[in-house]
Amino acid sequence: MSSTPAAGPGGLVAPPPVSFVEVAKLLGRTWPYIRPVVWHVVAWFSLAMGIGLVSGYIAISGSDLFNNAVLDAQPIAPAQRALLFVDSSYVEAEALTVEQRGVVLTRIILYAVLFTIVFRMLLDSLGVVYWETWIGQAINQNLRVRMIANAEHLSLKTQSHARTGDAIYRVFQDSRMVSNVIATIILDPLEQGIALVGAFIIVWFFSPTLGLLFTAACVPIFLLAVWWTPRIQRLSWLARQSNSNVTSRIQEVAQGVRVLKANQAEGIAVARFDRDSHTALDYAFFLRREIMWFLIAMALIAGVVLIVADYLMADWTVAETPTFLGGLFAFILTFTVWNLGAFQTARGNNGDLIGKYNFLFITWCRALDMAMGLTRAYYLLDLEPGVTDRADAVHMPVPIREVRYTNVAFAYEADQPVLRGVDLTAQAGTITAIVGATGSGKTTLMSLLLRLYDPDAGAITVNGVDLKHIAIDSIRENVAIALQQNVLFAATVADNIGYATRDATPARIRTAARVACADDFIAAMAQGYATELGERGGKLSTGQRQRLSIARAIVRDTPILILDEPTASLDAETEQRVLQNLSDWGRQRVLFVITHRLSTIRQADQIAFLDNGRFAEVGSHDELMAIPNGNYRAFVAAETVGAASAADE
Repeated sequence: MSSTPAAGPGGLVAPPPVSFVEVAKLLGRTWPYIRPVVWHVVAWFSLAMGIGLVSGYIAISGSDLFNNAVLDAQPIAPAQRALLFVDSSYVEAEALTVEQRGVVLTRIILYAVLFTIVFRMLLDSLGVVYWETWIGQAINQNLRVRMIANAEHLSLKTQSHARTGDAIYRVFQDSRMVSNVIATIILDPLEQGIALVGAFIIVWFFSPTLGLLFTAACVPIFLLAVWWTPRIQRLSWLARQSNSNVTSRIQEVAQGVRVLKANQAEGIAVARFDRDSHTALDYAFFLRREIMWFLIAMALIAGVVLIVADYLMADWTVAETPTFLGGLFAFILTFTVWNLGAFQTARGNNGDLIGKYNFLFITWCRALDMAMGLTRAYYLLDLEPGVTDRADAVHMPVPIREVRYTNVAFAYEADQPVLRGVDLTAQAGTITAIVGATGSGKTTLMSLLLRLYDPDAGAITVNGVDLKHIAIDSIRENVAIALQQNVLFAATVADNIGYATRDATPARIRTAARVACADDFIAAMAQGYATELGERGGKLSTGQRQRLSIARAIVRDTPILILDEPTASLDAETEQRVLQNLSDWGRQRVLFVITHRLSTIRQADQIAFLDNGRFAEVGSHDELMAIPNGNYRAFVAAETVGAASAADE
């Protein structure tokens, strides 16, 4: 880690160029998420500023009293007499007595204790910080919900090219930048900016020469910030990308742990994670190192300025030179000439002024980091859903009589078509088996029916109405699918069956389980339908998970049902029972079955054989078997030979 690499490893790409104006625009886009709590923000900032103003006056007045009244026995200002609740002799005396100095010191200590307890502990530490945290989380909540909602509506084409872990990192980490904008980029800098103005006023109060000196110091610091900005921006972007890769790697390991164990690939997975984790660590180090060099350069400039300021103030103190505006503020403070108290107070204020410079430029570094995070967070929000409703979208026609594919074409990549001119008609009350080689586009064909994608050409109609004219929600309310992956959740059996059905009653859940032939093994469980399943249904066999997936589709009671390899993991007897139940249940419904199993295919009313992106043959089992040298006939022969060979073994 001795030097910063020129290009990001592991697929990392360079950041987009971000200027000050673009950073401001990115920060400005947070307004819709801040607006719901804007009055909380205003009230919080008003409270914080009130505490800051009181703190500032107490601090400078306390320094004045301690240095001039306690240490140097000088009389106090009229406003300070009212603050300390003492008589006029403390103002009119030429010099304070030992007893009077003791009273002033005692009351300074008392005020310091009260201020620490009341303002710092009760208001600042508890009230202000708690309130600020609540505001930040409320803002972040609005953005995260919006990001998830938008991600759910994105086309599967978009999601198929993205890593799940990257989306998780964008939602969980990059989105936090919005809540940080309030405190880190808006309120804290505004508060510090006001304090900076106050510090400049105090500097000019003592001497215009000091004011010009600290103003001149802004120029080299600003030039440093301009030079370092692209470096910090680039490293921040690469650090976020590399951390996103780590999140993706964790997600992949957790999801594929069984495959890793089965193939003894744990070492490979650990090595990949170690590589990605080290890359993330390197870029985090490079980023902080760059910021450190930037701050060191600032500190060198600040050191020179403070040394020059100390030299000038020491000379004025020795000569007891009058302060620039001392007489104007004599009512509230006693710094009318340069003395030890004025020197100490001005020196402390000079240090605070440099600290404000330091804070504001650190804030700029944070703003760059946040801009990189916001760029990644807004990426999910800026993606347009590939499938959207038309302005004049209608509801699904009922009752559904037929589903028709007419010259449908589709491709995930423009130069790699999956479907080419597909034609198919399925009538209500029938089962249509979609058959074809692996990767021929069977699942894609059914995904088009759900409008997970839109066809590139042709049309899919229901009762003659193009799906593109039907509202997406209406389509998915009327089409259910049992997926091949059999995705289950760590919940009860009943919750898994009724997962996507808001009004699923216990009776409907049990009916769906009976149709899917799942009621027998559910009844054998200790708690029946209330039995908790493990993560992804890990407590169940593959066949049991498959039947629960079928039951989940059935419980929705939709007029169109899609079953993707519904019996692939079922024994022959259970398969026949499920198919018979589906046939009885599916009267007046349109059923599509994607399958390779001959025993399932033979139960279909029509078989559509998909080959080279088209339906080469459509008909019943007997009709297709009667075609000499037909695709389906060859498929059946191959399956029969394979089954016979397996039986002989």
